[in-house]
Amino acid sequence: MEYYNYLKSLHLIFVITWFAGLFYIVRLFVYQIEANDKPSPEKEILQAQYKIMTYRLWYIITWPSAVLASLFAFWMLFFTDLGQSWLKMPWMHVKLFFVLLLFLYHGKCHQIFKQLQRDEVKYSNNFMRLWNEGATLILFAVVFLVILKSAVNWIFGVVGIFSFSILIMLGFKFYKRIREKKSK
Repeated sequence: MEYYNYLKSLHLIFVITWFAGLFYIVRLFVYQIEANDKPSPEKEILQAQYKIMTYRLWYIITWPSAVLASLFAFWMLFFTDLGQSWLKMPWMHVKLFFVLLLFLYHGKCHQIFKQLQRDEVKYSNNFMRLWNEGATLILFAVVFLVILKSAVNWIFGVVGIFSFSILIMLGFKFYKRIREKKSK
């Protein structure tokens, strides 16, 4: 059991750094997209710097964290007795569904990362601000599932985070209006 706790600790550390990378990479996407509207030479200077920053974050922190978090999770689930018993529980099936969503989110972030590295801006900075909430929703759902260990009770937590997200979106729209008034 003691080595299981080491695995769980390492898994949690890399989950935290994975989410930190996902949260920050999308914020850097916002800055990179906003830099695209700046005049020269500011535009080129900022874009070059953001490309370096996103590259390092993505390949030195985010991807390795995703891989290591997954490896330790796999090890816990398939090579420990406790993990084997958890695989039979409904809440774990729901959690694994959210992990799949997290990988899809990560994959889409990778696609956006590659586009921005090629100076292809296909999304607005407002879209990216909202996209940034995707990882937050997944994080809330997974934390509630793991703590409550119930495939049903987590719904209340997710409903709460969706409500919170609506408040964030309303706050975002309010903040956007304030920014637009200041720029006039």
